[in-house]
This record gives sequence, structure tokens and C-alpha cells, in this order.
Amino acid sequence: MSITLALVILLAIVVGLSLGLLGGGGSILTVPLLTYVAGMDAKEAIAASLFVVGTTSVVSTIAHARHGHVQWRTGLIFGVASMLGAFLGGLLGGFIPGTILLIAFALMMIATATAMLRSRKKQSGTSAKKSLPLGKILAEGLAVGLVTGLVGAGGGFLVVPALALLGGLSMPMAVGTSLLVISMKSFAGLAGYLTSVSLDWPVVLAVTAAALVGAVIGARLTSVVPEQALRKGFGVFVLVMGVAVLSQELPQPWGLVVIGAAVLTAGGLYAFRRNPHLPNTMGN
Repeated sequence: MSITLALVILLAIVVGLSLGLLGGGGSILTVPLLTYVAGMDAKEAIAASLFVVGTTSVVSTIAHARHGHVQWRTGLIFGVASMLGAFLGGLLGGFIPGTILLIAFALMMIATATAMLRSRKKQSGTSAKKSLPLGKILAEGLAVGLVTGLVGAGGGFLVVPALALLGGLSMPMAVGTSLLVISMKSFAGLAGYLTSVSLDWPVVLAVTAAALVGAVIGARLTSVVPEQALRKGFGVFVLVMGVAVLSQELPQPWGLVVIGAAVLTAGGLYAFRRNPHLPNTMGN
């Protein structure tokens, strides 16, 4: 048991590193970690993930704010809408079978990994002040929050591009502001889940403490590690994790079909990144 807990704590540090460096990805690692390594029930793991990610995001937000990388107004607007969606998602999640939640979570992981692997450059948005399309930001915040509460996904890799595109924020600003949004909606989703789920708080607090250590390290490494290289490596890891969860939860032969499709997708994305003009070359 002590070896298992040590492994859980070690992996929790990786969760914090992800949040500190990328402004997201914590829950994508935390839910499988708590489910398959710590042995928690799926719903308990999702609820615990919301606490771990929410607490870690608060600390990371403070670290990024010290460097002026948080736009509070935009983050609060997006965050309030996300909190409502997360609370509703948490309520709904309490009535959905754990297997369905894990399958939905794995599909979210694969979609996230695909988006990261397809990305070739950093966003070049600016932090210039511009009129925000409030209706669109509120709608996207509600949708991302619903996903957060339902399957425990913090949505950082959904929030960051949305903030860069809709709010015109630079990538460092979008990452810092994303952490503010994630902290708000994670706790809202947790409130929804706690109406039907109880947590093993000593284990949850130990995982949270380890994730906080990783978050502090990650925030310090943001100016050292190349973001694009990190995104690519993390994307491959998330893809592997998503496929592993699906292979566990889906009956055969569907699990094998999913694995084959994921391998083909990853291979196609890698080939496209190596030669973006490949379709044109083939057409000549």
C-alpha cells in the first residue's frame, strides 16, 4: 500500500508540472491516476480530480499573476459561466454510470491529444485591449464548464485557445488566465459531485500536496522548456493514456479497433507534421 501511495504521489507531481507549464492537462492525468493506480471508484476519482486540479490551479494562478500573466476581467467572465456549467455537469455526473464517464473522459483525452499534435506553432495573440464578444465567451465558458463537471476534465487545453482567439490574449497571458478559470470551475464541479460522492480526504490531500510541488516547479520552468516540444510530447502521452483507458472500458473487439484507429491517427499526424505539403505532392 505504501509503494502504491508513493507511486501516486510521484505521478501527482507530474500533474502539477503539466498545470504549471501549460495551464491545463492536470485532470487528464489525475483521473486515470486515481482510478487505475490509487484504485478509486470512477466517480470518486473525478470528484477528487476536481479538488486536486482546482487547488493546484489557484497556486499556479498566483505564480503567473506575479509575472503579470493573468487578465482578471476576461478570466472572471469566462470563469463565472464555466462555474455554472461545471456545477450542472457535476450534478449530472452523479447519475451517470462510472463506465460511461470513463469512456467519455477517454474520448476527451484522445481529442485533446489530437489537437495538441496538430498544433504547429504557438499562438501569436496579443494582450491588447479589445471589445470582447461577451455572448460567445459566456457560451463557450458554459460548454467547457459542463465538460469539466461531467467528466472531471479541467478544460485547460480548451480554455487556452479560446482565450487566445476570443480575448486576443498572448499565449503566456492565456495560460495564466486559463488557470484562473480552471480553479473557479473545478471547485464548482466539485460542489456538484459532493452531493452524491464522498472522498478519502487523507489520500486526496496527499495527492494535492504533491501536485502543488509540481506546479511550483512547472511555473519556474515556463521560461526554460520550449512550449512546442512540450506540447508534442505531452500530446503523445495523453493519446496513449486515452487509448489505454478505452481499451480497459470497451468490450472487445471494440477496444482493439480503437487502438488501431489511434495508432493510424497518430501516424498520420506525425507524417503531416514532417511534410505539411504531402497532400499536394501526392496530387501532382
